[in-house]
Amino acid sequence: MAAEQRRTVGTGTTPARPGTAPKARPGAAPAARPAVALALLGALAAAALSATAGCSERGAAADEHPGGDPLTAVQRAADALAGAGSSRARTAMEMISGGTRVTVSGDGAFDYAGRRGLLRVVMPQTEEEPITELYAVGELYMKNRGAGVPADKWLRLDTTRLSDGNLVTNGATDPLTAAELLRGASEVRYVGEERVGDSVVRHYEGTADLGRAARAASPYARGALAAAAEGFVQDAVAFDAYLDEDGRPRRVRHEFALSGDSPVRVASTVETYDFGAPAEVALPADRDIYAGTVRQGGQQPAS
Repeated sequence: MAAEQRRTVGTGTTPARPGTAPKARPGAAPAARPAVALALLGALAAAALSATAGCSERGAAADEHPGGDPLTAVQRAADALAGAGSSRARTAMEMISGGTRVTVSGDGAFDYAGRRGLLRVVMPQTEEEPITELYAVGELYMKNRGAGVPADKWLRLDTTRLSDGNLVTNGATDPLTAAELLRGASEVRYVGEERVGDSVVRHYEGTADLGRAARAASPYARGALAAAAEGFVQDAVAFDAYLDEDGRPRRVRHEFALSGDSPVRVASTVETYDFGAPAEVALPADRDIYAGTVRQGGQQPAS
């Protein structure tokens, strides 16, 4: 291939955590989560069954590159991430519907050995507490999600029963699932060396097949990806993957186009850093889980 070109990709390319809205006037009611953000999240859930992937045909793998075969490198990224033990993580999910653009961001830590993680997801322009999301095999626990769930209770969802496998509906794609989706990669092209933060990485682009990824995935993501493969009209998902010298995914970006009453474009980005950092994640006790029924934008009832 042509001589490699090293470009700088600063952390600014992943949308930063939004700031808070101006403080309310004395005596005013607390600010609610922005209606447009919640409406788009609801639209994601409602549109998942009629979703189509936002991707185009990609070129073949480059003949020469420093990281070995591009397809193999990308498909093994999930194994490399699991081998890291733990890390910090940042997420950004940009949703575009009509002329409206909303970015939901998150940050947290993941224990890859224990297959658990935590993200604090922030809606834009709000003073309310972040939504706390706990990830485990086939399960998502959410606190401060609203929708009538008491503030001291957790909402538990079975991700294998969500029509998109929780890839987009709750505002973040977790690092493990984002990496596991790469197991379904095909038509991978090596772009060149770039930088993510202070690390030199190898940039790959291509498409991943949801069904193939589900069949190859570890137990952590297998059921959720299988649900997504059933729920999405097309299995192909465009991606950009940035792997470090150890093959670990430092940044993964997936692109989705959801078609429903109002078409929604979604770009989901995950960054991992500070490998080996402590990531102690304790799941809620049964007594702390909300026992009522909650229906939101096509989601299943709470268990």
